[in-house]
Amino acid sequence: MENKLSKTEQKYKIWIIILSVVIPVAVAFMFTIKLKDLGFDVTPLKFLPPIYAGINALTAILLVAAITAIKNGNRKLHENLMKSAIACSVAFLLMYVAYHLTTERTEFGGVGIIKTVYRFILASHIILSIAIIPLVLVTYVRALAERFDKHKKIAKITFPIWLYVAITGVIVYFMIAPYYV
Repeated sequence: MENKLSKTEQKYKIWIIILSVVIPVAVAFMFTIKLKDLGFDVTPLKFLPPIYAGINALTAILLVAAITAIKNGNRKLHENLMKSAIACSVAFLLMYVAYHLTTERTEFGGVGIIKTVYRFILASHIILSIAIIPLVLVTYVRALAERFDKHKKIAKITFPIWLYVAITGVIVYFMIAPYYV
């Protein structure tokens, strides 16, 4: 069994590692600062949560459409849909960061079992959103390298996790939306 990385995979390996570490660390750090606390005169971007929740929903739709396309043998459509899903995820991340740098944290106001359900969904969403970064990148690079056997193998892991993250992002939004100020 050959485990050697292709030139393309080797080329992107360091970027996969860097992005897989830097993105979660930067997002975690972002929660410790607000731009206004640093002297910036910023308007809170309170309009962003429904937009990035919509982007999460669109990502889920794109993922399902991409899987359907590849199962129907349409590789080019699959590729375009996956690139669109990645672009949506990047747009989500940028808006999410912009929102949290400019806006005070919103506490979930539910009580009892619904609060437990919310916390479980949120925790699983956060943990898997960190795990999905290297999975998506490796899956994409394997397709770029035309190592479709390895691409397909990891895509079977990546797809359900990414779909879960996208869907739970929407669920988290709807659960916390009533508590936005």
